[in-house]
Amino acid sequence: MRLLVTGGAGFIGSHYVRTLLRGGYPGFEHARVTVLDKLSYAGNRDNLPFSHPRMEFVRGDVCDLDFLREVFPGHDAVVHFAAESHVDRSVESAAEFVRTNVGGTQSVLDACLEAGIPRMVHISTDEVYGSIDEGAWTESWPLAPNSPYAASKAGSDMMARAYWRTHGLDVSITRCSNNYGPHQHPEKVIPLFVTRLIRGERVPLYGDGRNVREWLHVDDHCAAVQLVLTKGRAGEIYNVGGGNALTNVELTERLLRLVGADWSMVRRSPDRKGHDLRYALDDSKIREELGYRPRVPLEQGLADTVTWYRDNPYWWKP
Repeated sequence: MRLLVTGGAGFIGSHYVRTLLRGGYPGFEHARVTVLDKLSYAGNRDNLPFSHPRMEFVRGDVCDLDFLREVFPGHDAVVHFAAESHVDRSVESAAEFVRTNVGGTQSVLDACLEAGIPRMVHISTDEVYGSIDEGAWTESWPLAPNSPYAASKAGSDMMARAYWRTHGLDVSITRCSNNYGPHQHPEKVIPLFVTRLIRGERVPLYGDGRNVREWLHVDDHCAAVQLVLTKGRAGEIYNVGGGNALTNVELTERLLRLVGADWSMVRRSPDRKGHDLRYALDDSKIREELGYRPRVPLEQGLADTVTWYRDNPYWWKP
């Protein structure tokens, strides 16, 4: 078995690769993996075990189809993590999000077809659904993205579905809730707050802090991706939830407590444009069909994450 993982030097992709290489996925203990990453600001070589004999790293852009044509042949499956993912950056400038998330996904799909790769999993986000006042989104919920980032991911999802329907490509789509864990870039809210608090700096809380998000540990997310890779059906979408819904105020309270700080370290910040109020996923499909169960309790996961950032300043201080 030989896998190709795009965006494999990023937060979620690298966790998947490290888990795979240490034998964390049954049946894949001897699988080889090719990591393809552009090494933009969010890709980090320190996230990967470069000396591992079953890993090969290639630096490149998923938008470069000619490059992909050279790299893709000979692989048995592609797990497509590569994406621009920071909402605030997409609000400031959307062009790179459209280029990478829509155009890059199209190039990956084309390369899979041309190389005859029999299986692909495309990693997406719950943000494609927009915002929901009550209840939870199922996979059949209409897409109503509210940020340029979310719109670009919705476009990439539709491209993946079109290649399944038009070309018969065996591709499945996952849509996850907010991830957290070690090795996450400090632009995202949990590592941003934790690293600032460790340095004794105040943290910014958007608006009134009532925005609700579900939190999913990266290890649980990657386990779900592996289930979809091995058991998921072609053309299907699988929501991946964590079952841990918190307002941003509640999340901030927990992080302050874990770092040993108080509310004097919080400053109110003007709300982000188009800031979705509430996300909520119904992930009963992946639970019932594939046997998915998140295993990392939120309190333990947050505590371990804070400890990791405290113990590894070399990783985030640069």
